[in-house]
Amino acid sequence: MTTVSQAVEKKNTGPMAIVSESSGWLGGLLPSHVDAGSFVSLAKAHLRKDAKLMQAATADPSGYMMALTECARLGLVPGDTFHIVPFKNSRKGGYDFTGITDYTGEIELIYRAGAVSSVKAEIVYSGDTFQFTPDMDRPHHAPDWFGQRGDMIGVYAYAVMKDGSTSRVVVMSRDEVMRVKAVSKTASFSDSPWKLWEDRMWLKTAIHQLTKWVPTSAEYRREQLRAAVEADNLRHAEPPTVMAAPADEPVDAEIVDPDAQAAEQAAAESPMHYEPDEISDGS
Repeated sequence: MTTVSQAVEKKNTGPMAIVSESSGWLGGLLPSHVDAGSFVSLAKAHLRKDAKLMQAATADPSGYMMALTECARLGLVPGDTFHIVPFKNSRKGGYDFTGITDYTGEIELIYRAGAVSSVKAEIVYSGDTFQFTPDMDRPHHAPDWFGQRGDMIGVYAYAVMKDGSTSRVVVMSRDEVMRVKAVSKTASFSDSPWKLWEDRMWLKTAIHQLTKWVPTSAEYRREQLRAAVEADNLRHAEPPTVMAAPADEPVDAEIVDPDAQAAEQAAAESPMHYEPDEISDGS
């Protein structure tokens, strides 16, 4: 039986308390647009809603905090755009935690970088009309939205860049998606996203492949801003002052040979010296 003092001690040292005490650390990892207080509140709400996660985090708070740290670094929302999934590790007798970025989280990271204007991702069903060849800019996809679309047979994703161009188009067949699912640590769980929201995991798989071809980091935006500032500074910088050479000194790249100069002067003063226009034509 748990005593009152034991319950109080557990409350003060459990994962909820650790998250609260770590607000300063988490705030230092979060991107500037995410409020640390809100992030901590969302993390605690996620723990309250997920009994399995609470149990695992209580047993291994350090493992849970490592996963939450990754969520903070990305600036995503625990339990929404970033899912922390625990699973038992029978070898070490505890829990392991896997952080899974939701497909909406992957899209958010792409948008946050600032290089794209829109992201397109769709599942292709057996009843849809779909065509894409390497010489096409974008796929042609005509779903029968209100008919019997059939089984999921593929998925695709691409981004429209800020200049209007199209990124690389990612197209994956059902077999390719299933190979990704096969190596997922959580695919066999009864509450796995692959079982609860399979369509979302298909989209996430394609979008994750797309992130290899488009910027997804806030550092990209900062680098673009830094380059723009440097270019602006160069445009408004004062031109360098050019010092004119004194009249009695040779300018750059002029080589003066004193001996050759003296010989040229002597030849000019010679009685046999003549200019080209003085040559007689014999008349």
